[in-house]
Amino acid sequence: MKISNFLKYAVVFLGLTIFLFSCRKDNDVAENNFALVSEFNHEVPLAWNELFLEIERYAAGYRPGPAPRALGHMGLAVYEACITGMPEYNSLKNRYAGLEIPAVENDKEYYWPAVVHGVYSSMMPRFFPNAATNLDNKMKQLIRRFNEELLEEAGTDVFNRSLLYGQRVGDAVWQWSTTDTYAHDAYLDPFKNYDWAQNFDGDGDWVPTVPGPPQPMFPHWGKVRTFAMPEEMKLSRPPLAYSESPTSALYAQAIEVYANHRASFEGQWIGEFWSDDLLNVTFSPGPRWTAIANQIIVNDKVNLETSIEAYAKVGMAIADAAVGCWHSKYHYNVERPESYIKRVIDPNWEPSLNNPSNGDKGFTPPFPAYPSGHSTMGAAGAEALASVFGYAYSMTDRCHENRTDFLGMPRTFGSLYEMGLENAWSRVPLGVHYRMDCEEGVRHGTVIGRAVNNLPWKK
Repeated sequence: MKISNFLKYAVVFLGLTIFLFSCRKDNDVAENNFALVSEFNHEVPLAWNELFLEIERYAAGYRPGPAPRALGHMGLAVYEACITGMPEYNSLKNRYAGLEIPAVENDKEYYWPAVVHGVYSSMMPRFFPNAATNLDNKMKQLIRRFNEELLEEAGTDVFNRSLLYGQRVGDAVWQWSTTDTYAHDAYLDPFKNYDWAQNFDGDGDWVPTVPGPPQPMFPHWGKVRTFAMPEEMKLSRPPLAYSESPTSALYAQAIEVYANHRASFEGQWIGEFWSDDLLNVTFSPGPRWTAIANQIIVNDKVNLETSIEAYAKVGMAIADAAVGCWHSKYHYNVERPESYIKRVIDPNWEPSLNNPSNGDKGFTPPFPAYPSGHSTMGAAGAEALASVFGYAYSMTDRCHENRTDFLGMPRTFGSLYEMGLENAWSRVPLGVHYRMDCEEGVRHGTVIGRAVNNLPWKK
């Protein structure tokens, strides 16, 4: 009888233990089995990056350096804000002195699209505090839209926690960005009291071109803080030696620019397709590669995790490329082909870049030629995107489809690198760069892009 009762109690105790253990195990899974970043779609970052391109198109003083820099900081902030939901990725925060990223709350659920939204809604209005009223209203409308949609999807507690966390990370990265004295608010004064005449030593050095400002833009951008490019990588290789001799390599390259001037419909189209030089007409050359990323992300239905990686890499790559390129431009101080050709070959020659928004004809970008900013940022952007989507990724670029101020037909490419090469060459038939500017830009930009790709993104 005693044995029988003992067995009864033993069986009951064993069953209760199994039940309690089972419940505890289930609860542990529920507490830690929250959705990963990869389980969501790209809608939120895509919408914010599309709006960025629209705002930047009209933002005076943001091209060529401040706009890529903004994309780099926002891309890094979103990446760091979502890193705990991306188990195959590493945080990069310890690479940047003075950057402190707030921690998530342990064992708390986060709705990652709301985190992403929190970052952008914190940072983009700060990067564009003087946006035109209609564009500022678009930012506010996007904030309201995602606040409503994501609240309904996530529920009040999770949404509020997620939004607040994204905003806190955005605040932290923004505050860190303000400590870069060469870059912060540089759009307010792109010239920084630089006097080109004090840096002119003779023919071959940069001089102002007309139409255009009397001083070159962003003379100190080469001192801006970088994301991945070390100091020793900033300076590009030297340009060709200056010479006016008809047998010299530089003269031959000037003749190439001169001969390609409106020489073919194809060349003119390529020049206009990639120009992206003109305020109020298109977004600028660096962010063009974010526009290309947008197309890939939509076409391939890329998930949130991969889109975050792509936006972070391309933003940081074009930002670093702008720093390296502008460091080299003001180090070598090479004049534009327009100046050389008018002095040495044909005083009546004009480049092909015209501005439909104000009627300017024969415009040349207002800073030294070597190396090409288009080519450097383009190669860096192509390299960054290729590391995410593949080095044989083919696509049709519809960035300017249906534009009427120039030929808005799409162009198809066999790889992102091929896009970078055409982007670089486009500057020659447009008449604003020598071949050497473009070739060195591609080389230098590829190296810079690889420096970004070589950061320890994956575990």
